[in-house]
Amino acid sequence: MVEWIRSEGLTGYPQAVDWMEARVAAIHAGDAPECVWLVEHPPLYTAGTSANRADLVDPDRFDVFQTRRGGQYTYHGPGQRVAYVLLDLNARGRDVRKFVQQLEAWVIATLDRFNVTGEIREGRVGVWVTRPEKPPLADGTVAEDKIAAIGVRVRKWISYHGLSINVEPDLDHFSGIVPCGIADHGVTSLVDLGLPVTMADLDAALEQSFEEVFG
Repeated sequence: MVEWIRSEGLTGYPQAVDWMEARVAAIHAGDAPECVWLVEHPPLYTAGTSANRADLVDPDRFDVFQTRRGGQYTYHGPGQRVAYVLLDLNARGRDVRKFVQQLEAWVIATLDRFNVTGEIREGRVGVWVTRPEKPPLADGTVAEDKIAAIGVRVRKWISYHGLSINVEPDLDHFSGIVPCGIADHGVTSLVDLGLPVTMADLDAALEQSFEEVFG
């Protein structure tokens, strides 16, 4: 049974990492069940293990935290749902690639509940939506914006960190970094797409879709 935890207010990033590391140890020891932890953070940037310092455009804007999850620079802040996913991959096949694909499928299934078509792109981490109403890119292709980020770490085959979905964050806050090292595309949110979705709406969709993808 996967435990669902939802924290009210804003959770500090260092406190979240400490909590996850303790929970990973407890899951591995058999002292706690798997869990999904839903949080919001104050405005901050995180640097994954592949982060390029040049992608931190405005280093003095918000606190910057080094993190051992995979990926590059990401933004977290109010109006963005962060889902930390702590699952025992010992019992789920020990396949990290499959696990990441399941996270992508989970986001896509969740967005589909709001009639948003999320897609993945080769060479671009995260989940994307096409924006045909925007000017096309320089190469003539349809503009695409990122709506969800994914970055995970695995210790003793227990996963932690996870994903973030933009509900109604301040999109200008993303301008202090090159999100995930991708400069040619923008960032969007459910509200930016014209959908009056609340955090509670998204949480309900996440829980329902989780069962479809992870069982």
